[in-house]
Amino acid sequence: MTVEGANPQGVDITKEKNGGVLKRIIKEGSGADLPSKGDKVTVHYTGTLLDGTKFDSSKDRNSPFQFSLGQGSVISAWDIGVATMKRGEVCMLTCRSDFAYGEAGSPPKIPPGATLQFEIEMIDWQGEDLSPNSNGGILKSQITAGDGYSTPNDGAQVEVHLVGKYESKVFEDRTVSFAIGEGSEVGVVEGIEIALLKLKKGEKALLKLKPQFAFGDAGKPDVSIPPNATVEYEVELKSFEKEPESWSLDEEAKVKQAQLYKEKGTKYFKVGNVKLAMKMYAKILDYLDDNGDTESSNLKLAAHLNAALCLLKLNENKDAVEHCDKALAIDPKNEKGLFRRGQGYMALAEPELAKKDFEAVVSLAPENKAALNNVVLCNNQIKEQKKKEKMIYANMFEKFAQKDREEKVSRFGWWDRTHPVTPLPYKDEDVEEAEKEKAMELKKKRDFIETMKRRKLEMEKEKKQEALNESGSGSGCEKVIEDKASAEEVQEDADPAKSVNS
Repeated sequence: MTVEGANPQGVDITKEKNGGVLKRIIKEGSGADLPSKGDKVTVHYTGTLLDGTKFDSSKDRNSPFQFSLGQGSVISAWDIGVATMKRGEVCMLTCRSDFAYGEAGSPPKIPPGATLQFEIEMIDWQGEDLSPNSNGGILKSQITAGDGYSTPNDGAQVEVHLVGKYESKVFEDRTVSFAIGEGSEVGVVEGIEIALLKLKKGEKALLKLKPQFAFGDAGKPDVSIPPNATVEYEVELKSFEKEPESWSLDEEAKVKQAQLYKEKGTKYFKVGNVKLAMKMYAKILDYLDDNGDTESSNLKLAAHLNAALCLLKLNENKDAVEHCDKALAIDPKNEKGLFRRGQGYMALAEPELAKKDFEAVVSLAPENKAALNNVVLCNNQIKEQKKKEKMIYANMFEKFAQKDREEKVSRFGWWDRTHPVTPLPYKDEDVEEAEKEKAMELKKKRDFIETMKRRKLEMEKEKKQEALNESGSGSGCEKVIEDKASAEEVQEDADPAKSVNS
């Protein structure tokens, strides 16, 4: 049934109702959902002029077309029309030139000032991917647009309303305030914090979060969320106050901000949130200049030392050593810097380097039992490494000796001449050259074997000497010292307040 007076080309769907975009539904879609601004939509389309001349078709290419809705990546008629389509819907959009390619057109296929028609099939859409690696871990669909253009930065104080759902069941509904980057302290998952960096004041969005950005493999048993669950959140950014950027502050303000980060870092370390503590110490280094005053230099020193402590606990030993290097560049005789670098080297299986650092600590503080004990541990590691090296050399010696025995026979006979040389009807230059090369190769191998024999004899002498030394050294006492060192190290780590008091 045709409504009297209705436009056969469809309904005007422009906001101004100026007839710029007309839509006629050819096939109804399913469900009630519509795509949101920022969603990645997938469609098939065929574009024609008003006289029916086809100028483009994704179906002819057998390749659906994807674009981000509402971002200006397509003609404005598409951003308007596709936003009204349901999944599976097919419609015809009639697009006036000012909503298409304008007065210029798009030669040679689209003439100037042309009104175009597009038959569009909505295949599917998904939210805007905000995950750091663009792997679909955080998908955002806008529900309500926000105000202006400004968005929060890392560290901004925000007030948000959260409604969390799992399989359509609400498990969380609250308003909460926190600093972005520290949301874990108030139970806000990482995916929400990442998404908030893209929201404007007053904006409301639907987030779909995969486990790695929500509750992970632990789940949230107290609200019946199983391990590795994908959850949804409706997030409304009610207000925010940006954290000052370092470039906008004078030196005094930078130092004040750095002191605040240090206090936060110490607080988080004491309660066992090592990752968040590490983040606070890293921020200190971002804020302070290399050419700062004494107070600034002391804060940087403390930040490097405490960052190293955090990284050691996170088993990121290479980075821990680098922070110790930077701390020691500021204060070359800093005991904590030397001690923690030694710990890092030990974890990296570099006992000789570690030993130097622990011995440096002992020279500065002879009463430091932990450093003394670690020197003993380093000696044990060095001794163990030497044993492994001896085994490697011994195996290499046997391998090359066996290879030499197997290669004595050549196509010219036995090199030790215990077997007659294979008679040749004649000798030419190629044969003579081959014999010379073979002889040189054999000489090199024999020289190497002689070197290995000498090395083996030296190692046997070293082994006998070590056996004599150990027979009177009291190895049982060394074991007691090692066990005591481990115990004291654990005791020191049990006092985080002391560890970060830099």
